Amino acid sequence: MRAGGTIAAIATAPGQGAVGIVRLSGPQARAIAAAMFRSARPGFTGFKPYRLHYGDFLDAADRVLDSGLAAFMPGPGSYTGEDVVELFCHGGPALLRAVLEETLARGARMAEAGEFTYRAFRGGRLDLAQAEAVAETIAAPTRRAAQLAQMKLSGVLSRRIGEVRARLDALRAQLCLAVDFPDEDVEHLPPDLLRGETLAAAGAVSGLLAAADRARAWREGLLAVLAGRVNAGKSSLLNALLGRRRALVSAAPGTTRDYLEEPLDLDGLLVRLVDTAGLRRGADDGVEAAGQALSREFMDRAEAVLYVIDAARPLHAQDCEALAALTPERALVVLNKCDLPPAEGLEAAVAGLGREALRVSAKTGEGLEALCARLRAVLLGPGGEPDPDEAAPNLRQAAVLGEARAELLALAGDAAAGMPYDILGSRLEAACRLLAEITGESAPDDILDAIFSRFCIGK
Repeated sequence: MRAGGTIAAIATAPGQGAVGIVRLSGPQARAIAAAMFRSARPGFTGFKPYRLHYGDFLDAADRVLDSGLAAFMPGPGSYTGEDVVELFCHGGPALLRAVLEETLARGARMAEAGEFTYRAFRGGRLDLAQAEAVAETIAAPTRRAAQLAQMKLSGVLSRRIGEVRARLDALRAQLCLAVDFPDEDVEHLPPDLLRGETLAAAGAVSGLLAAADRARAWREGLLAVLAGRVNAGKSSLLNALLGRRRALVSAAPGTTRDYLEEPLDLDGLLVRLVDTAGLRRGADDGVEAAGQALSREFMDRAEAVLYVIDAARPLHAQDCEALAALTPERALVVLNKCDLPPAEGLEAAVAGLGREALRVSAKTGEGLEALCARLRAVLLGPGGEPDPDEAAPNLRQAAVLGEARAELLALAGDAAAGMPYDILGSRLEAACRLLAEITGESAPDDILDAIFSRFCIGK
C-alpha cells in the first residue's frame, strides 16, 4: 500500500440510504474538511474533537454539495491513529461521490482497499489478528458469528497467542544460555523438562485449532438437505422454513429436478438448506435421473438430512432403503402433511427402523419450531454451543498455527532424541516466528497485502 498522505473514501455500503459517510485520515484530514465545511452555527470557530458539527459541504466555488454533520477525531485517539474526519451526508450515491471528489480535489487521495485498517495496524492501534477480526465482523453471516469476531477484535486470540509465546520465550532464553555458554556452570532446562514444556505449548496451540474447527459452523454455515420421495412436500417444507415462497410446488411428480440452496438462520447458526429432487424409480427422462443422482450426492455430503415422508401415505420400500443408508446421528425423519388423516401404522413402521419421527405440517406450520430446534441440535453435535469467550482462529491463522504445532512437536521429538541445543533452538525460533506472524509482528508484506486487499475500500 502507498505510504503517507491523506486518504479518503466512502465508508458506507453502495446504494441509496438515509445516511452516507465520507471518511478522511491523515495529516491534512482536518484542514481539507474545514476548507469545505460551513457551519450552521453562528460564531463557529472550528472543529472540536469528538463532537458533531452541523452545516453545509461546499465545492471550490462555494456551491452547496450537501448538508450534514462533520466529526473530527484527532490522532492518536482515532481508529487509524491519525487525524480522522467523517462527513455524514445524505445517502445518495451522487451526493457521496460529489463530496468525495471534493476531498480529492483539495489534496486527499483515494484510499486503497483496507487502507484505513492497515494504518490502524501500522500505527499500533490493532494487531494483525484484530485487524482481520474487523473484516470478519463485517462479513459475519449471523449474530453468533459476529460475536465470535468481536471476541477476536477485543484481543482474546492475541492474548492466547501471547501466553504461548511468553512460555516459548522463556525456553528461548534458557536455550540461548546453553548454546552461548556451553562450558559455563549456567542453569538451563534439561532435555526432559524442555520436552515437557514444549508439549504443553503444543497442547495450547491444539486447543486454539480445536476452536477454529468449532467456529467453522458459525462462520461458513452447515449443510442440511431436504430429501425424500416425490410429492412428500419437501419444497413446501422449504418454503415454510424460510417463511416465503422460494420453491415451486406442484402435485405433479418430479417438479423439482435440480436443487435449490437457501440460507437459514437458526438462532445464530447459519444453515445452507438445500431442497433436492424427489426420489422415485422409473424417472421419466435423463434430466430427472440426473437430479436424483445429485440428491443422493447431497445426502452423502450433508451434516444433516431432513428425510421427508408423506404422513398420509404408507411407508414406501424406497424410503426404507434411503433411511438405511443414513446414519441416525445426522438424519431426521420428518412426517409432513400431518394436517391430513394419518396413514395407519406409519409411525410404527418408522419406529421399527429405529428412527424417531417428527410430525410437521408445512401448510399450517405445526411442528416447525420443534423441527428447527432438533435440526440445530443435530448440526451442532456433541460440542453444542460455542464458548462465549472462545478465541476462534480463521483459516489463515489456523494454517499458521498448524505449522507452529508441527515445529513444536518436532522440537519435543528432537529433545527426546538428545539433539544439540543449537538445532533445538532453530526449531523453537521457527515456532515463535510463526506465532508472531498471526499477530503481525513478523508477517511478510505479501501476507499483509493479501489480507488487507480483501477489505472494503472505506474500512
